[in-house]
Amino acid sequence: MSEDTIRRRATVHDVARAAGVSLATVDRVLNGRPGVRAATAEKVEQAIAELGFARDLNASLMARARDLSVIFFIPDGTNEFMDGLAEAVHRRSPLALADRIHLDLRRIRAFDAAALARSLDQLSAAECDCAVIVSSDAPEVLAAIEAAHRRGVTVMTLVSDLPGSARRNFIGIDNVAAGRTAGSLMGRFLPQGGKVAVVAGSLHLRDHAERLEGFAAALRQEFPRVDIIGPLEGHDERTETADIVSALLDQNPDLAGLYNLGAGNGGLVAALEKSSRSGTVRVIAHELTGPTRAGLRSGAIDVVLDQNPDGEIREVIAAARALALDASRVTVTDPIEIGIFLRDNLR
Repeated sequence: MSEDTIRRRATVHDVARAAGVSLATVDRVLNGRPGVRAATAEKVEQAIAELGFARDLNASLMARARDLSVIFFIPDGTNEFMDGLAEAVHRRSPLALADRIHLDLRRIRAFDAAALARSLDQLSAAECDCAVIVSSDAPEVLAAIEAAHRRGVTVMTLVSDLPGSARRNFIGIDNVAAGRTAGSLMGRFLPQGGKVAVVAGSLHLRDHAERLEGFAAALRQEFPRVDIIGPLEGHDERTETADIVSALLDQNPDLAGLYNLGAGNGGLVAALEKSSRSGTVRVIAHELTGPTRAGLRSGAIDVVLDQNPDGEIREVIAAARALALDASRVTVTDPIEIGIFLRDNLR
């Protein structure tokens, strides 16, 4: 029997055995249902890929005249996390295509709400089933989401939510909880209190505003001796963030901590190391990227809160598929798990 024949005959039982999980867990992963840890889902999908398992798609999807089309609009620029999301879309594309789900990636200039709105306005239900966006709550974007919804194009938000819009689903972490986690950790780092500066990308982004809300609330409730400076907006750019951090360090020789709730961490690390205060200021950042990994290893960053871009794209695909099979259903996605990384547990 050829290897190809064996691969074609792989069953859900084979997948469960290969991944070391139950049939129920395999079923949840295949059908995009909640209740499976990200690491477990990745084991199941690895087993699917290695066995060449062909999923038995719902008949309504098989009967479609064309593949399900999902278009991602990911901000461009120097934000390494957004690059990670884009790379995850590319990695997931072959496996999704086997399920007749076509993924298209389009990069939009960061914080250019008008460009995103124009792109959404150009979509038709004949070419796009679901548009996935990362955006602020700019009025033109909200209007474009509403118009897309009326044309039959499903819109989902990724990373930063727009709950007052016509979007159908949100994929991302609980950003208030992420901010509270950062505040709780920072307070424990500084038992005697002190000044802590906050750098944001843009408070027009809901995820950044929610992280700030959670951070400030945790400090106010549990560590009132910690004083917050800012927030100052670096627009997720390396150079701008580096300039802000350098100015903060120069103007506050007694600065005890720094929380960057956005991106631009390459600039943050560079500014800390240039100032010779790297390791003396407690630093918490978001997203495990090249610069934050380097910052953890060098001691410039103490903690990184991560939201697993590959897991987020996997959840988007599952939600898009569920909505395509039944547009009337209410799709609820559990928040993405928040990973906490120190130098000691870098993977």
